Amino acid sequence: MASHSDYVEYVVEQLRGAGSVRARKMFGEYGLSCDGTFFGVICDDQLFIKITPQGEAAFPDLPKAPSHEGASDSFVIEDVDDPTMAVELTRITCEALRKAASQKRRK
Repeated sequence: MASHSDYVEYVVEQLRGAGSVRARKMFGEYGLSCDGTFFGVICDDQLFIKITPQGEAAFPDLPKAPSHEGASDSFVIEDVDDPTMAVELTRITCEALRKAASQKRRK
C-alpha cells in the first residue's frame, strides 16, 4: 500500500521546525531530506527515521522496525500529531549524518 500524498504533506509540515524538509517520491513511497540531508522515509503512511548513535542516545525507547522488507531497522515515529520529539530527532539525526559524511570526506 502506497502512502497518501496528504499524509506526506502533513508530516513534512510537522517537521518544518527541524529545517527545510522535503519529500521526494521514491519507488512508490517517499524519501525525506532536511537541509539536503536524506534522513528518513514514509512508507505505508508511517514515518521512519534513520538510526544514529546520537539518536539512540537521545531517544533510547523509540520503537524500531524496517520500513520495508529487506531494509535495516529505522526509528518508527508513531505520533506525528505532536511534532516536538520528531523535530528534535530529525535535527539530531541530520547533524549526525552530516558529521559522519564530513569525516568520510576527510579520509
